Amino acid sequence: MRIATWNINSLRARMDRVVAFLGRHQVDVLALQEIKAKPAQLDLAPLEAAGYEVAAHGLNQWNGVAVISRVGLTDVALQLPDVPTWPEDETGVVEARALGATVGAGSEGGGLRIWSLYVPNGRELDHPHYPYKLRWLDALRAEGARELAADPRSRTVLVGDFNVAPQDDDVWDMAFFEGKTHVTEPERAAFRAVVDAGYADVVRPEHPGPGTYTYWDYQALRFPKKEGMRIDFVLASPAAQEAVTGSFIDREERKGKGASDHAPVVVDLDL
Repeated sequence: MRIATWNINSLRARMDRVVAFLGRHQVDVLALQEIKAKPAQLDLAPLEAAGYEVAAHGLNQWNGVAVISRVGLTDVALQLPDVPTWPEDETGVVEARALGATVGAGSEGGGLRIWSLYVPNGRELDHPHYPYKLRWLDALRAEGARELAADPRSRTVLVGDFNVAPQDDDVWDMAFFEGKTHVTEPERAAFRAVVDAGYADVVRPEHPGPGTYTYWDYQALRFPKKEGMRIDFVLASPAAQEAVTGSFIDREERKGKGASDHAPVVVDLDL
């Protein structure tokens, strides 16, 4: 099974790119983030014509996540348990930042549990969005730990835009990020807690840094200057880790007119 994760930065604007990417790389399952639409606003005909089912979750023109599969799509969950609301007061809602589904399950069960995740950005260190981000990551850790406690052999992957650069070489210049989000120790500790719950980065061993990025800001010509960040990950449970046979980051998808500011991350598994 070939799976991929991609912050698409508007599915409606980049549907043609998604369909072409799926066909070019023969992707079985694609997790998307920042689809920026309610499901009713999406024209899914091109994906359905290509043989894919779609589960999508979006509340407005911001955020939004989806899982696209040609190997089955069941047990869809539209949010993580116990995730905080934003804002974190009586006016808050659970944002459309997580969607879980089981793919590739046969008549006797099995398959792969995949979560498409769009972790909050955090904005600034003194902004309420920053502690919200940390609490959101803790809810992810708790759900990941719960799934493994229920079934230590569960094949589960947590994929998406984590908005955290776990290591110094995951950004093009640490000095540039001084006093900014994505690289602070509390964020990195929250990311490590998810890893320590049993989910390993299965792409980094094959594609170590520095310079192995998945995101380049549109501003200041960051992409041609090779000034990027590694913030998109595939974190796999022990049983899923055992199934991994290869991976790559499709940097070509960051090129050309109308590209997303993220590149897809692709992982092959022998299930």
